[in-house]
Amino acid sequence: MRGREFGDAMRALLRAADLTNRAAAELLGWQEAKVSELVNGKEGVSDVDLAKLLGLLRTPPAECDHLMALHHDAHIRDWLQPTGSGAPNRTLREHEKIASDITGWSMNVVHGLLQVPDYTWHLGLAKPLDEPEARVLVENRVVRQTAVLDGSRAVKIFMHEQALRLPVGDAGVMGEQLHHLLRLSVRPYLTIRLIPTAFGPHAGLAGDFDRLKFKKIPEIVYVESEGANVFLEDQASVDRYETVLKSLDRTALDEVETRKLITSIIGEEARGDQVAEEQLQR
Repeated sequence: MRGREFGDAMRALLRAADLTNRAAAELLGWQEAKVSELVNGKEGVSDVDLAKLLGLLRTPPAECDHLMALHHDAHIRDWLQPTGSGAPNRTLREHEKIASDITGWSMNVVHGLLQVPDYTWHLGLAKPLDEPEARVLVENRVVRQTAVLDGSRAVKIFMHEQALRLPVGDAGVMGEQLHHLLRLSVRPYLTIRLIPTAFGPHAGLAGDFDRLKFKKIPEIVYVESEGANVFLEDQASVDRYETVLKSLDRTALDEVETRKLITSIIGEEARGDQVAEEQLQR
């Protein structure tokens, strides 16, 4: 994963500078093969040479540090990334763009790909983020949703019923969120399936994750936590999450029953609001 992100970023820098590998090599007095090896993250290329190429390409300092770290650790498979305050996860975003199939599991809140902005906003404030950070979180979430839910890949989301019953924001926010799920559920490329609370324990109790499949590279698993995000490439780890997904698939309601449950929850919320309003008027 590090190697792919490194290579993609280097090629983007060359394009931005309007340079080919050959042109960059000529400017540095190198053989073209040396630039190709650098761009492709080949082992044996020195940090000094990489720094020279990054300098030629006028790479911003933060991006330079990021690429130097990627190059240094390119041989390490699984990847632990510290989380930032509402900042976009670059690695996740880039891999979601090229994924052919995404399957997610969310136990306590509506999955991020399915959240409406107001719902995301209130989740951000609960973290707690300050308002500017929460605003960045919302903006990045919308960008991510737009990129992923464009119909070019299959997306399947498993969620627990409690994710839909946890009050986030006021009744208006929850109503908007639940109706949004119903609208999304009829998209042909998107599958939403719920596990009812009444079903008891299930295979997803360890926590939320996403499994991403690709046409040309091995699948990965993304696990989000409070202090860090983890990308798993190791096949044994990926296989364990695949086992969890197979169990969730056997346990969860089908799409039709899922829509019925969402509709039922919407009705319960509406009746609860009506009762509360009547009590206030007494």
